[in-house]
Parts: sequence; structure tokens; C-alpha cells
Amino acid sequence: MIQEINPNHPEPRKIKNVVEILANGGIIAYPTDTFYGIGCDLFNKASIEKIYLLKRRSQQQPFSFICSGLKNISEYAQVTNYAYKTMKRLLPGPYTFVLEGSRMVPRIMLTKRQTVGIRVPDHPICLAIVEALGHPIISTSATDPETGEILSTPRDIQDKIGHAIDLIVDGGVVQGVPSSVISLIDDTPEILREGAGDFASFTRAAKA
Repeated sequence: MIQEINPNHPEPRKIKNVVEILANGGIIAYPTDTFYGIGCDLFNKASIEKIYLLKRRSQQQPFSFICSGLKNISEYAQVTNYAYKTMKRLLPGPYTFVLEGSRMVPRIMLTKRQTVGIRVPDHPICLAIVEALGHPIISTSATDPETGEILSTPRDIQDKIGHAIDLIVDGGVVQGVPSSVISLIDDTPEILREGAGDFASFTRAAKA
């Protein structure tokens, strides 16, 4: 099922419908400021395992997840003063920050080093979903399991993986560039993947 939601002013009743599906263990596709993502409730292990199967991905490579803001991040990760200042300048935005996970994070979402990847996308729909649900949702790009090709429209998602998804949120056109992945472990910034975002801005934040 495809549900259109206004990307600038998400309708509360439609967001409520999405949240009900997530709360019942559903898997959704939704727009972010980079790609269309696939996600589920962070605390639903069975749904997370289904996404691993759909993506044909090892559980040794945990997915990142979406928080609603800096306060929310501090519940799920160890945030130093340096990390806080850096993220405050750049979020919401097309970045995935790698931080040390807190005890709130399910084990299936932690790397061997006990780290997590956290996003706060600059997109009203996914932020509204997370805020209404009350905790994070999984974030991984919607791709064709056979080819690995990015699925850039709700119709493409429906055609290729619709059988495995309970709801596709249509929020219109998205950027189509992956997020930049930046580790802030030990207050030492390391760019793990160059993607969308202003690296000059990041450099200024790192020096602040």
C-alpha cells in the first residue's frame, strides 16, 4: 500500500496511521533527505531480522537508526561535549554519526565495538514519524535485493520489494545521494563515507 503524505506539512492522521503499523511490528518505506529508507521500530527484533533478510545483509553489519533530535540521540549514545557541538551545527542534515551506543540500544543494533550509527534527517516526514512513535526507527536505503540498485521512487519500491513491506510512504522526490558517515568516537572525527553534506561546514565544526 502506498500512502501519500505532504513532505512539508505531514498530516497528523496519516502519521498516526504509519505509527500504528510500526507499533504492530510493520515494516515501512519512507522518504529521508537522502534516499527512500526502509525501517521498523528499533525495539522490534523480529522486524529488524526481516529487514536483514530483505537486504541480504549480515547481522554483523548493524543498520543505523533515526532519532528526532539531539536530546533523543543522548538517550541512545554517549554524547561528549565535542560530539554535541558538532552535531548541533550539522543536524538535522544528511549525516550519519557513529557514536558509542548506550544501554538503551538493542544488542542486534550494536557493532562489535558497541557503536551505533545515528541519523537526524532534514525531512519532516521521517522526523514526524519518530516523534509520534516515541523512539527511533531503523534506517537503511531501499534497494533491489537482486542488483543492489537504489529504488528511488515509491512505485519502484512497490514493484521490487512491495511484497515485504507493509506501507510505502510517498513523500515525493528525494535527493538520491547517500548520507555522509562520520565517526566521532574518542572525539576524533573520521569520515567513513563521503556523501551528501557540506564538508567545509563539518571541518569548521570539528575545529570549534
